[in-house]
Amino acid sequence: MSSEENAESDGGVFETIDVGDSYRTGGRTITDADVMNFAGVSGDFNHLHTDAERMRETEFGGRIAHGMLVLSAATGLIWQTRGDAEREAVVAFYGIDSLRFVAPVFVDDTIHLVVEVIDTEPRDHPVANGVVRYAIDVRNQNDETVLACEMLSLLR
Repeated sequence: MSSEENAESDGGVFETIDVGDSYRTGGRTITDADVMNFAGVSGDFNHLHTDAERMRETEFGGRIAHGMLVLSAATGLIWQTRGDAEREAVVAFYGIDSLRFVAPVFVDDTIHLVVEVIDTEPRDHPVANGVVRYAIDVRNQNDETVLACEMLSLLR
């Protein structure tokens, strides 16, 4: 029996997750289309993200991606990296704590995440077994942190 099958027979994936578990996600390149589409969806057309000429002469030297776009892409990278059993065990995205946008992300930067379990809390819940708190470190192609936070998931 695989560890995923064993986890399901013992009551859930939550019980198989330990503080200190960690992984690195694959990468994702943030494109011009991502930035402009996010501006359209969010309504955030701030010049930081949409005006190349104005941004050329700033300390950034060019347009930067929306911090919330980077956060959204990070959640996608987590989802893509989790195994099937853990994806199926997610009852809800439970929240974000200590969110910091540490450094800019530019068009054509490639981000990846380093994820570590820093706490597990059993819960008496109708459909879930507990909350897992993850330390999230979003890094660019130079392995520099661009975003840091703690994300919480409610799991079976």
